[in-house]
Amino acid sequence: MKPQARGRTMRQQREDGPVGGEKGGRGVDGGSGPSPGAQGGPCVLALDLGISTGWAMRLSSGVIVSGSQNFRHGRFDGGGMRFLRFQGWLQEIRSHGITRVAYEEVRKHKGVDASHVYGGFQAHLTAFCEQYQIPYEGVPVGTIKLHATGKGNASKNLVIAAMRLRGYNPADDNEADALALLHCVLSQLKTIKE
Repeated sequence: MKPQARGRTMRQQREDGPVGGEKGGRGVDGGSGPSPGAQGGPCVLALDLGISTGWAMRLSSGVIVSGSQNFRHGRFDGGGMRFLRFQGWLQEIRSHGITRVAYEEVRKHKGVDASHVYGGFQAHLTAFCEQYQIPYEGVPVGTIKLHATGKGNASKNLVIAAMRLRGYNPADDNEADALALLHCVLSQLKTIKE
């Protein structure tokens, strides 16, 4: 049984143009031209965990893909279904040969439900990484915003604008946060030139 994670169609960016096919997101600028980034290197997955999880991934080929996955409850879903869908989605993503995972480390949540969802996703993500021996790290929100915008307390709109300046067209703040996190981690790994 294949879990049904709800999302958009991913469009990979290559030298010869966009190629569609997989579930979950899209390439750098919504479908035209190659992605920025060096060719070769690690496959890094960056996640903004939540009911609507933003994600960005630098494939080992240097292509960057991103999107937003919805893990909302269905009307008749039990409490654990969103976590089962998240686990299934991680298994699908693993097929790309992930060598490193980074997630946005949130210390303050807007509500109880948001903190429970975040904690559940974080637990499943870290267990997944431990199971498959994938290095992982949590990066504080302020560090990501500082790297992306120059301000550690930047607004969601400022982060979206910063990612658009880099040539991306994020559909929402979750995707923009994941892209900002990815670039923060890649700059630490020195795999791309800023």
